[in-house]
Amino acid sequence: MADFSVVGGGVAGLVVARRLALAGADVVVFEASDRLGGTVARHEVAGIGLDAGAESFAVRGGVVADLLTELGLADDIVEPRPGPAWLQPAAGPAVPLPATALLGIPADPLADDVVRVVGFAAAREAASLDAAPLLDAVPSSLGALVRERYGDGLLDRIVAPVVHGVHSIHPDELPVARAHPGLPDALASAGSLGAAVARLRAAAPPGSAVAGIRGGVNRIVPALTGDVERSGGEVRLGTRIDDPATLDGTVVIAAPGLAAPAGVGRRIDLVTLVVEQRELDAAPRGSGLLVAAGAPVGARALTHATAKWEWLREAAGGRHVLRLSYDATPADPVETATRDAEVLLGVELPVVVDAAVVTWVRPAAAEGSDLVVVGETVAGSGIAGIVAHAERTAAELLAR
Repeated sequence: MADFSVVGGGVAGLVVARRLALAGADVVVFEASDRLGGTVARHEVAGIGLDAGAESFAVRGGVVADLLTELGLADDIVEPRPGPAWLQPAAGPAVPLPATALLGIPADPLADDVVRVVGFAAAREAASLDAAPLLDAVPSSLGALVRERYGDGLLDRIVAPVVHGVHSIHPDELPVARAHPGLPDALASAGSLGAAVARLRAAAPPGSAVAGIRGGVNRIVPALTGDVERSGGEVRLGTRIDDPATLDGTVVIAAPGLAAPAGVGRRIDLVTLVVEQRELDAAPRGSGLLVAAGAPVGARALTHATAKWEWLREAAGGRHVLRLSYDATPADPVETATRDAEVLLGVELPVVVDAAVVTWVRPAAAEGSDLVVVGETVAGSGIAGIVAHAERTAAELLAR
């Protein structure tokens, strides 16, 4: 009889199962599909092994780095190549994103690189609003907070496209504490949104805010699985669980379909292009672009992956890897992505070597229940938050 039954073999389920198994518990992982990892997955495009989902993780808190050290992958943690990300506004040419920002929220709304994006009128409004005393209660959503302290102009033109690119939702749907756990306390102690952002950025470790793994973030999946099985845990693929009450021991729900309302979620289509174009060697838009609503393309974001990751640039052998994400599936995804990439990068792409289209559904937040739940439905998007929550949950289960 198992001590713990984990329903769902995504990263959250595997992290919990590994920690429990390492502590000597009898653990069984049930995965409905024929593979593990959930949205952390691998595919090949033009013979290059690539991440089909998440391709980086936030370094904040060090929780992922600690896990990768335990998994023997510490030496393969890599930072992005230096270079700014860009923003494609609703109108006008692409511009570099402001340097001193947190999720697009600038520390100084009157900084030149902020004014260049939002215009002086919106920047002046933001500075004026943030000079007012804080209200007693922090708004529940990041969108409401930015609107209150910085105004609609800055929210719509910078923060919304950045948040959508990172979390696939509008800031109005993102709780403040989930956007950044330290933001509410920093806001209360600093007295303004700009000062809070400046304080959080100053406290962050030097270097990039994100990191990756040489060979792809997907390498974490077999590493986690190996530890689960070596520690005596069991993994059962192709095993769908409709009623968790039938399982042995304490049940941990890591399957979005059981944790969140059925049929609710946000569809994301990721189109990956491998192209040949020497003009892209100069990385004309840095590591890629986030796209504001109303821009003349359907893509919501573009990552120039071979400009972002040195290991991938070497593996691609002179070709370039572009990843474009969409909220709605284009009628012809590859053709649309190619044309959008040309507009966003300002470069013609006459040679598309290969392409792939992957569809993911980001689950809705789980409603309160008595179940033990891990994963994106409770931790939000992002590997770092998911891993941190799964590790805390495992520790709590072991302490009982």
